[in-house]
Formats: sequence, structure tokens, C-alpha cells
Amino acid sequence: MATITSQINLWLKKGCGHGFHLPKKALPVHRCLERSSFLGLARNGGATGNLKCRFQVARTITTRLHGFEKAAEDEKPAERRLAEFWEEIHGENDWVGLMEPFDSLLRTELIRYGDMAQACYDAYEKDPSSRFGHRIKIEPHMFFKSLGLTKYGYDVTKYIYSSYNLDVAHFFKHKPLWSNDWTQGASWIGYVAVSNDEYSQHLGRRDITIAWRGTVTSLDIFSDIQDFQTSTEHHSLPTHDPSIKVEDGFLDIYTKNDESNTFCNKSARTQVAEEVQRLLHEYSGKKLSISVTGHSLGSALATINAYDIAENMIQDNGEKIPLCVFSFSGPRVGNFRFKQRLEELGVKVLRVANIHDAVPKVPGVLLNERLPVFMQKLVKFLPWSYFHVGEKLMLDHTKSNFIEKSINIAKFHNLKFLLQLLDGYQGEGR
Repeated sequence: MATITSQINLWLKKGCGHGFHLPKKALPVHRCLERSSFLGLARNGGATGNLKCRFQVARTITTRLHGFEKAAEDEKPAERRLAEFWEEIHGENDWVGLMEPFDSLLRTELIRYGDMAQACYDAYEKDPSSRFGHRIKIEPHMFFKSLGLTKYGYDVTKYIYSSYNLDVAHFFKHKPLWSNDWTQGASWIGYVAVSNDEYSQHLGRRDITIAWRGTVTSLDIFSDIQDFQTSTEHHSLPTHDPSIKVEDGFLDIYTKNDESNTFCNKSARTQVAEEVQRLLHEYSGKKLSISVTGHSLGSALATINAYDIAENMIQDNGEKIPLCVFSFSGPRVGNFRFKQRLEELGVKVLRVANIHDAVPKVPGVLLNERLPVFMQKLVKFLPWSYFHVGEKLMLDHTKSNFIEKSINIAKFHNLKFLLQLLDGYQGEGR
């Protein structure tokens, strides 16, 4: 349309005293000009129509072209705005109808929260020379700018540190290969951020996001393999039901503190709780949501954190605040009662993973949610049984048309690789 219109303007500037000499590309229009039935015009004296006629023809063509463009625009489906559909994207209806075919808004939001989880890796630095061990060196107000994520309008309000006061056998620390990795002290493990005014308008609400870092250090790995369950109340995590149990290593990272350390004299749990309460008070009366995200170990911590927020932080707030976990390549976290309680509290969880990744298959390799229902009832009290929570979105890189089929097995668990796979996902098998 733009090409034809520009050709008409060129013709008017040059003037055509002897007919319509348009370029060959404009042949359809030239034929239309010759046909009075299309324009509703008289030929007016053959090939040498006067200037008035030419202007009348040009106005008519322009009007008709604009009409065609308007009709084409009317036929396009209206673009969906996140501000109008965010509750659905946030799991209000458990993502029913958004998975198949895969919803474009959901994809965009999942990639955004995935990027915010990936930021925990990108910002993390090992610093064994520091008495605080492993930490971050970016100032909170420069966090997203330093990582090139300014397109996401969030401001970091709090860094989260965890104390690794695990009961590690003494001889591990004395092995040269592990000497730096076993440094005890504070380890930067995530952040709390809140959407700014402008981006909140795009989101349709003020969003508080908590992002948790995944496995990086040897102590992280040690926590990952402590696959025995323990009651949350044994780790200073208040609960209304002592039968709710979670993997012990995850709870250690979430609830332990070191009073001698400036960064983690309070537990990661307490740090997050205080910041969430502060933000809830600051934005009281506004439309709010709480989103928790993480990859691998960070996914497990995000799930525990969401349970804790729902159970102990916003229950008596008087206002229901949507709470959702966007989990990437996460392991199972707790027992059957933990899964039940999350559902009772209304916590929404969407788990994204590559079906070839081994991490989401543990712990509880044999005793898990994949058993028949009657078997689940029999084994749910056993300390080796674990159950995934929420809804799942399982991707398969072997069915992707734009990702190499024979890749390094280590990539199956890589968050950047998972987000690349998610970016091209259209639905099951596509």
C-alpha cells in the first residue's frame, strides 16, 4: 500500500499531461485507472485528462487505499494486553487453556521471570579472599542495569544472604581440592525486587519478585544431596501441621543464620520476610502480586519461600494477594502433605523443565506423584516419598526445529538453554 501511494504522490509532483505513465510496478493501479467501474469516474476526454481529473483520480485512489488498509486492520485480532490478563498468566485458573496451543503472553512472562532467575547466576562472584566467602559486588540500585536487563522495570530493594552452617565432616574442609569451596560464612543467594511505576502499569499491578540462585558452590551440592525429610518446625519455620516435611538440605539454606556474620546474622528466611512485610506496608491499598522464581536449587528455595509467605506472612493481612512460583528445572521439595498444604493456601506453581533433565526426577526417584493414586496413599507417609507441586510444562529439545538434537548432556539442566527452548515452543510436540 505504501509503495502504491508513494508512486501516486510522485506522479502528482511530476504532472502527467499525456495520460498516466506509472512505473510497471504500479500496473494494477494503472489498469484500475483505466476502468471507470472501479473508480466511478468518467474518462474525461481520452488519454489527456485535465489536471482536475488527475487530482480527483488521486484522491479517489487514496481514499480507496485507506479504506482497504482500515478493513485489513479491522480483520486483525486485537492485541492482548498483559495488564488485562495478568491474573490468568499468574495462575488464577491454573493456566487452563494457556498451554495448548501455548499462549504468547505466558511465554513472554515465563522468559522474563527466567531471565530474573538467570540474573542470580550472572551477578554471582566467587570471592574466597573475603571473609564473607561468596558474594555479589554489584550495588543493588545498579543490579539490572549492570546485567543489561533495564527493559524489565524492576528495582532491587534487598539482597538475600544465606549462612552455610552445615554439619560438614571436618575432613572435607582439609582436602586441597575443596578448600575454597567449603568456605563457611555468608553466600549471596538472591534478591527481592519490585516493579517501578511505569512498568507496573504495563503489568497491571505492582509486582514483588523474589529470585533465588541455584547450585553454584560445593556446599550447595551438599545441601542438594541431603534428601532426608524433616519437619519445617524443626528449622524455625512455623507451621500449623508438623506432618509437613521438606528436604533437610533446602531448609538448612533457608533457615540457618550466623550471628557473627554481618551479612547473615539473620536467616535468609527472616531477611525475605522483613522485606516482604515492608513492601506490603509501603504499597498498602495498591493492586499487588508476589512472584517467586528460581532455577534448580533456587527453584526448591522459591517453593519453600512461597509456602512460608502464604502460611506465615500474608494469612492475616486481610487482603488476598496473588502468590505464584515460576520454577525452572526444579527438584521435588517435600512430602505429600507439603503438596496438599500449598494447594490449600492457594499458592500457584508452574514448573518448567526439559524432560531429559535428571534434576526434576529427584528426590523420590521411585516414590513420587507418578505412582497410581492408591499407591500414593500407601507411600505418602514414608520419608523417601516426594511429590511435585503445581502444574508442569515439560519441554523436549529433541522435538525442536531450531535446537541441535545431539547436545552436551550438561545443557539439559542449563537455564539459558531451557529459556531458548521455551522461546520457540508452540505447544506439545512443536
